[in-house]
Amino acid sequence: MSNLLGVVAVVLALGVGSRVLADRLRLPSVLFLILAGVLIGPEFLGIVSRETFGGGLTTMVGVSVAIILFEGGYHLNLQKLREAPGALTRLVTIGALITWIGTAAAVIVFLDTTIEVGLLVGALLIATGPTVIGPILNVVTVRDHVAAVLEGEGVINDVTAAILVVVVFNVLVDGDGGALSFLAEFSLRLALGLGVGAAIGAGIWLLLTRSDIAPGDAALHSRLIVLAGIVLAYGGAETIASETGIAAAAMAGFVLGNVDLPHHEEVIDFLDDLSVVVLSFVFVALAALIDFGDIIALGVAGVAVVIAITFVLRPAVIYLSTTDERFTRNERLFLSAVGPRGIIPASVATLFAVELQTLGRPQEAQLLAGTVFLIIFATVILQAGIARQIADYLEVSPMRTIIIGAGRVGLSLAERLEQDGENVLIIDKDPEAVQKSRERGFRTIEGDGTDADVLDRAGIDRTKTLVAATPDDDVNLLASQLAKTTFDVEKIASRVNQPSNVDAFESLGVRAIDLSMATAWSLENVLERPSLSSWMNEIGRTGDVQEIEVTAEGLVGKTIAELNAEIPDGCIVGLLTHSDGKAEVPTGDHILAEGDRITFIGQVAAVDRAVKRFHPHD
Repeated sequence: MSNLLGVVAVVLALGVGSRVLADRLRLPSVLFLILAGVLIGPEFLGIVSRETFGGGLTTMVGVSVAIILFEGGYHLNLQKLREAPGALTRLVTIGALITWIGTAAAVIVFLDTTIEVGLLVGALLIATGPTVIGPILNVVTVRDHVAAVLEGEGVINDVTAAILVVVVFNVLVDGDGGALSFLAEFSLRLALGLGVGAAIGAGIWLLLTRSDIAPGDAALHSRLIVLAGIVLAYGGAETIASETGIAAAAMAGFVLGNVDLPHHEEVIDFLDDLSVVVLSFVFVALAALIDFGDIIALGVAGVAVVIAITFVLRPAVIYLSTTDERFTRNERLFLSAVGPRGIIPASVATLFAVELQTLGRPQEAQLLAGTVFLIIFATVILQAGIARQIADYLEVSPMRTIIIGAGRVGLSLAERLEQDGENVLIIDKDPEAVQKSRERGFRTIEGDGTDADVLDRAGIDRTKTLVAATPDDDVNLLASQLAKTTFDVEKIASRVNQPSNVDAFESLGVRAIDLSMATAWSLENVLERPSLSSWMNEIGRTGDVQEIEVTAEGLVGKTIAELNAEIPDGCIVGLLTHSDGKAEVPTGDHILAEGDRITFIGQVAAVDRAVKRFHPHD
């Protein structure tokens, strides 16, 4: 007993230490958790082995995974799902089916095994999971619809994989192999898990909202009741049918995350802290069980399976699922490159490897465990480990742009900024405006844009631009002043409805847009310069205009003629703005000085290349 207690202490210490180190280095924590587990496993220090936890490991891992999936479901609210409903639906249905069948085919062809074992491995490797996606999103900032796809896929496919693998084993490996039996058992287990989870979630909500909890201890009681509910949902469903507890826990979290739960913020903080602890324990413990002998035995065929899954199947599934215009090419590449496998494949593979051993099929048991752990190890190292570098290279980590006001101006601006690849969030206190904005696919928060708490909740600390676009100048001025003085936002612009108020905005350093002058300027362009006006309205689609500051090495002292000779075809220098603010159309003899700003005009791709060539960090 004392030895087990010491092992648990070492595992937790390594887990928490890995998380702290990962946060300091801005790397996903799962990378360090797996390395810590391998270090204390039988392959190296030998502190942990398959016999260390006895028969209790399955239960400990199961409850830990239930807590993690409950938290994932709790954060997966309906508003987040609306970010990319079509892409997520395709990813967890058709995408999951393609992943299952494709992985099974790769395993059967390259590893020369039976169809049943191939389908078993394929079912396991559908799952990505919040255990690996969460740590990645902690260090990689992506636009909300990209994060929604990753988080939704992680939670939903974990549930699908956990149930599917049991059904494959019971029906195809150890049963009669009938298609009707397969569909019936899968549907029954899924419905059972989701039903138990929904009932438990509803019960917790009723208990917390209708019971008379002592006010002084209400927050504590809420946290404890939620924790008890997680264990009850998982244990209750598992008692009825194995591997349904995962679905129950995720569903209970989803239900509670989408209702008005008392002490919501305290519950979130509690779940976040709890999931860090159990994630640390379960990843280190399972990583310690990796048998490198099983992995090495796969040889070149194992590498071929990894390549097929990560470089063929994953990109194909992502490109079929993310057909929406909101996903840029680079975002689709990022999603293709980030699909690491996590706890569900590791824990369930361990269980069914033992089951295959019991059935007298040791070679298939070793193949199952070896393949699954190889994929987990490879995807965590290759994908989770360098996810931030991938995101930086593909430039899919834009800082947030907050728009105050979900009226016609705010929504039109949001649409144009999203087309330019910006990470847009809208704030409005009118419920109808919020609903309309969400229906158009924008991430929107209901609240007062002049409230510091609302801005903090919107992530203003990670915001580079704030635009006040309401029809009320007082609201716009207060929001701009708050963003400038309290949160030190880099770039602030505001709609100004009364021309006499422009000076008040400009005195704060806010870029003021006089609505009447902007409208007059647009009308003049339509009448006097119709072709230019039409082209400007299409910026970001057929053409683009980008401005950079002359700070890059090699630009200062150059003439415009020399610069024109270096920029790509399809792009020209259209405007030169000197450091004193004077702007002019330059001649070839103009010499660039530090602090000048040059404006590139031309085709989208050409302008993008020019900006990256002379200002690679823009």
